[in-house]
Amino acid sequence: SSSPVREWDEQHEGVVVTGRKRRLSDLEDCLDNLPSKRLSLSSTGKSNLTGAKSCDRCERISAADMSGLGLVKARPPKVLGIKSLSVKKVTTDDYYTKSWQDLKAAVNAILLQQSTCACQEQLFSFVKNLCGQRMGQNLYNNLISVVTEHIKAQVTAFSRNGVDQASFLQKFNALWEQYCQQMVFIRSIFLTLDRTYVAQAGNVQPLWDESLRLFRQHIASHPAVSPHLCPGVLALVSRERKGEVVDKRLLSSLVHMLMALQMYAVSFEKPFLVETEMIYCEEGNRLLMTENMPLPEYLAHVDMRLKQEQERLTAYLDGTTRVPLILCVESNLIGKHVPAILARGLDELLDADRSKDLRLLFTLLERVGGGLDKLCKAFNDYVKRRGSAIVMDGERDSEMVQDLLKVKDKMDAIVEDAFFNQDKFTTTLKDAFHVIVNRRANKPAELIAKFIDLKLRSGNKSATEEELDQLLDKLMVLFRFIQGKDFFEAFYQTCLAKRLLVGKSASVDSERAMLSKLKQECGPAYTNKMEGMFKDMELSKELSAAFKAITSRSNIDIELSVNILTMGHWPTFPKTEVHLLPQMVKIQEEFRQFYNMKRTGRKLTWQNTLGHCVLKATFKAGKKELQVSLFQTLVLCMFNDGDRFSFEEVKSVTEIEEVELRRTLQSLACGKARVLTKEPKSKDVGDGDVFHFNDDFTHKLFRIKINQIQMKETQEENSNTSERVIQDRQYQIDAAIVRIMKMRKTLLHQDLLKECFGQLKFPAKASDLKKRIENLIDRDYLVRSDGSTNEYNYVA
Repeated sequence: SSSPVREWDEQHEGVVVTGRKRRLSDLEDCLDNLPSKRLSLSSTGKSNLTGAKSCDRCERISAADMSGLGLVKARPPKVLGIKSLSVKKVTTDDYYTKSWQDLKAAVNAILLQQSTCACQEQLFSFVKNLCGQRMGQNLYNNLISVVTEHIKAQVTAFSRNGVDQASFLQKFNALWEQYCQQMVFIRSIFLTLDRTYVAQAGNVQPLWDESLRLFRQHIASHPAVSPHLCPGVLALVSRERKGEVVDKRLLSSLVHMLMALQMYAVSFEKPFLVETEMIYCEEGNRLLMTENMPLPEYLAHVDMRLKQEQERLTAYLDGTTRVPLILCVESNLIGKHVPAILARGLDELLDADRSKDLRLLFTLLERVGGGLDKLCKAFNDYVKRRGSAIVMDGERDSEMVQDLLKVKDKMDAIVEDAFFNQDKFTTTLKDAFHVIVNRRANKPAELIAKFIDLKLRSGNKSATEEELDQLLDKLMVLFRFIQGKDFFEAFYQTCLAKRLLVGKSASVDSERAMLSKLKQECGPAYTNKMEGMFKDMELSKELSAAFKAITSRSNIDIELSVNILTMGHWPTFPKTEVHLLPQMVKIQEEFRQFYNMKRTGRKLTWQNTLGHCVLKATFKAGKKELQVSLFQTLVLCMFNDGDRFSFEEVKSVTEIEEVELRRTLQSLACGKARVLTKEPKSKDVGDGDVFHFNDDFTHKLFRIKINQIQMKETQEENSNTSERVIQDRQYQIDAAIVRIMKMRKTLLHQDLLKECFGQLKFPAKASDLKKRIENLIDRDYLVRSDGSTNEYNYVA
């Protein structure tokens, strides 16, 4: 049987060579010599070439050549045939008429959903032949005419009255879907027409676009259809918004039809957005103003509405509607009601720490212009109100710092969890605390210093070292907000001195860690004195060890440990003269002589208020060791010579200042560890009270600390510390004024104040600066210019 040898479809258009296999090289050479594309072989085996002579090599192909290939046995040679596939030219009008009749019949059958005897391949070839003979224009016009007549006939089905809206939409959708299927089939038959005539004409619409135009013109825009189509679709959307069950497939199909017909933007989207505006405007006013819906519920409702509209966009709306639709919902449910939303429930959400609702509030307000700015301001106002109430409550000063830390931690968590750590909220929280901490001048700085002192004292077992370090970091955050850091320095220095001198420091490592934090925050000059205090303590240990080695060889039964304090490093403590025991006076004198041998040219001044002792006491229950202050020691040692002493007798013997003596006796007779008893029994010490040694005293510990009174700051000490800071500030103001005037020589009053405010590191009032200027004028550092009271001259 014959099999194809090779096809030259690309090189020789329409030429196919058939026959048995033979020497391919000879055959290829033979065919390459053919000058014409049209070639046929006669039945006699001789070549019949149009416009060329036959090839000698073809005529020499014999049976022997074929048999030499081993393909056939002794058989006569087969004829090689080359046929042309070029389309036959159809030039008569009869062919067009016959072809169009068949095509028209097929188109009508498709539009009327009837069967046809013509096959699609035959119809396709008709279109191809007609387009090849340049009859595309007639074919296109005739096809459009047939489709137009069919479409016009379909309008009558919608002219009847009494059809309900749902049935109308279903019927119209069925017509649309059927029409689309029909036009897809018709277009597949007339595909060549689309690719040749329509593509070349330029001013003719493609078949699919033209079919949509016809449907829009003759059906969708018809007076019998148009008033019911888009309003019906909008009504279907409205019912779906209200939660009614609707045919979403029908709704999606109708909306996509409007998109395809280019009626979506004008006929559907515009009234759809107007209706959406009305719905959500009324809903927002009703829920917030009329029904007073709680804020969490309202936020959840708005979020639900946004999700519903997003689902509609995904299901059947065009992507171009996304921006105006979502903007409409956001504007009417959020944007117009931001002040009411924030005023209604923000404080309650923050008080209850409802991070989930706050996160939703943040997300919703982020959608509207200026929403986050208003939320940020409301958040700032809330923090200021809460913090200021804590700071200004003088009755709760002891809990101020702890309450501020709680508020700060809570607000930090809200900013992180609900506000996504956005910079503007982090900044506004810092600004709010800066106002809060400085709302009450100097007092927060004092209380923060005392709170740190409380946490660094020995006996504070409420936290591990790691937890203590974390707490100190939080306290440093509050410290950064303090404007008058010199007040903090003074009170912290006083508290640190007491911890070191009385031996109440919990950990030297924690003390140095806190000192390092202050140094890192304010610089080495800020902590210079405090570092000097630690150096004094280390040198004092060495001196005490050397003195102890000397006294161990003597007959003194008192062990003395002395701390040598450099006056420039330590705060000033009140000097109190008391009547010491003879043993104490003797050992003090021995230490004085020892120190003068080590350090010549220095004078020692004993600070009795900070001295503490360990006494060995014997009670009926056994022996105990009492850790007491020097004043408590002097009082207790009196009971070695008697069991009963009056207040006046104690005062006369010890020579302790009356106020300090009352505090001392109160700690011994009215505290938790009552080694003395008092008559009459009361919490306060009176002039006529009598004190007895409590021989029945019991305690579970062997060493009992009763000297906590030394750590308590008296009102006098507090006032002295504040006055010292104020005095230092006056010196700094004087120095700044003189320094500025020395450089400027002449300055106006306002310019001098401005430069002073820029140099001072603490908050100062204009009235304070004016007083210092007047003081400098009285001391002849400055003079007023002649003829101008607001101008100052520096006096060299």
